[in-house]
Amino acid sequence: MSPEARSSALQRLDAYWARGRAFLGTRYAIMGGAMSWVSERNLVAAISNAGGFGVVACGSLAPDQLAAEIDGVYERCDKPFGVNIIVMHPELDALVATCVERRVGHVVLAGGIPPKRTVETLKQAGTRVVAFAPTLPLARRLAKQGIDALIVEGMEAGGHIGPVSTNVLAQEVLPHFDQVPIFVGGGIGRGDAVALYLAMGAAGCQLGTRFVCATESIAHPRFKQAMIRANARDARLSVQIDPDFPVIPVRAVANKATERFEAFQRETIARYRQGELELGAARLAIEHFWAGALRRAAIEGDVESGSLMAGQSVGMVTSEQSTSEIISELVDQAVNALAFSAERGAAGVADGN
Repeated sequence: MSPEARSSALQRLDAYWARGRAFLGTRYAIMGGAMSWVSERNLVAAISNAGGFGVVACGSLAPDQLAAEIDGVYERCDKPFGVNIIVMHPELDALVATCVERRVGHVVLAGGIPPKRTVETLKQAGTRVVAFAPTLPLARRLAKQGIDALIVEGMEAGGHIGPVSTNVLAQEVLPHFDQVPIFVGGGIGRGDAVALYLAMGAAGCQLGTRFVCATESIAHPRFKQAMIRANARDARLSVQIDPDFPVIPVRAVANKATERFEAFQRETIARYRQGELELGAARLAIEHFWAGALRRAAIEGDVESGSLMAGQSVGMVTSEQSTSEIISELVDQAVNALAFSAERGAAGVADGN
């Protein structure tokens, strides 16, 4: 690629994600997906220091534990970052208060429609609020509610997911919605795809699995090796045992934990039907299964009975790299894709003449 072609492609890239960069306050509009136990202070700071936007995964952390993670990020970087909070967390208000007290600039609310009071509390504190929009009508509803930016995440993602692919969601939402910045996520592992979604109107992209094997990631070496060995087909969805007992599907690399989860569902549903557990407690028990299983694999290295949560982009994770190398690679791929697109367009015009 000539220096002129690269310079032109860089300018296009900057123009495409200018809105996302301005919203995040970063060099690149690349958000780190919030992965429980993995998206902690070290990886989050590394992503932000490399020009992206790191996001702390609160998961099942208590307020004091979240406070420690936030403080840990501040100790490691002075760049913008965010915190992902699950709205079904029993201590939601306290977690939000923790973010406000520590002046976290952006909070991502996940796991359901954000409560009105939560959004108002954050916005009154000057915090930018981000939420997930699995449909176009919900995107419009969230924008009216005051959400500052949205994430459109498809079923190719790892962990808890929705039923529609990233490609379809992007086509449904991006051409018809521009009230707030939209970040696209789910199955993205290369900069070519980032460039594609930016060209469609996205403000930026969210990537999680691509950062699991970063050198700054505290994921256990055996967990990282399992990711490196896996291919896209290995990242499978969990099976719902009982249609009357809905469970949000989880995508993870198949292992013994996948089989164990099916058995655990049967046991928990049986206890619910026998009156031993209330509906809410039964669903929470199933959610806790994944939290504990993920920690066993990601932190303790039990890759046989622990959960290997990963998106289908896991097949593009082929080695351990530094976070800065990963982000530089993504940017170079995006630039190359845009330059190639421009060359093809120029060639087409020449042929037409």
